[in-house]
Amino acid sequence: MTQLSAQPAMTEQNPLFSRLTTTLAEESRTPLYKRFAAAIKEAVRDGILVHEEILPGEREFSQLLSISRITVRKAMDELEKEGVVFRSRGYGTQICSQFEYSLKEPKGLSQQAVLRGKKPDTVWINKSKIQCSAEIGEKLGLSKGSEVYLLKRIRYVDQQAVSVEESWVPARFIADADDIGISLYDYFNKQQILPVKSQSRVSARMPDEALQQQIALPANVPVLVIKQLALDAQGNPLEYSISYCRSDMYVFIAE
Repeated sequence: MTQLSAQPAMTEQNPLFSRLTTTLAEESRTPLYKRFAAAIKEAVRDGILVHEEILPGEREFSQLLSISRITVRKAMDELEKEGVVFRSRGYGTQICSQFEYSLKEPKGLSQQAVLRGKKPDTVWINKSKIQCSAEIGEKLGLSKGSEVYLLKRIRYVDQQAVSVEESWVPARFIADADDIGISLYDYFNKQQILPVKSQSRVSARMPDEALQQQIALPANVPVLVIKQLALDAQGNPLEYSISYCRSDMYVFIAE
């Protein structure tokens, strides 16, 4: 039987309390419940919250942070939808240790791994401004030769190379490519750029020699090729990406 982690004591010295307090105090147009949810995700990413750790209840969060229980509930609903937490009667709300990659919402592979409590890293191969081809321009609603950023990187999860990803982003959405860290979507969020939906296509193929070397992939393990277009609420293209993912390390879901 799995031994669940004890519920943390929420005091002012508690790292989770400090993270939430700081995040919620920041001036932002982002709804409070989304900032609350984001702080929980960051706590998972940074190891403040660990697998199967039980979170405080709505009442405790509400009282200590001086926010409404409705705000807490909406944040937990969002976290549950994303697979960051799991709710069960008798146990409460706990951090979910299962890792699934959702194709329903526009989130990068590395970012979703982070939200499931994995430790990500990124090795950048290329961050350059280029003139797009007709094919990429068509995906992004741009004319051929328009300026875009080409972003190519190797993604790591728990020190294991798991994917190679190429992204094309209209240049107007990136002020300084050097400010992009592990996750492009974290950068988007900081710039108040909000991808809300995506269009995805998945296929499989055997890896070529270059891809095998980049992610230490055995020749007999296929890769899943995910082609994804991220859109904002108005349907404007924000990013077109092609990810080459190890098929032996992820479960992909479309619900």
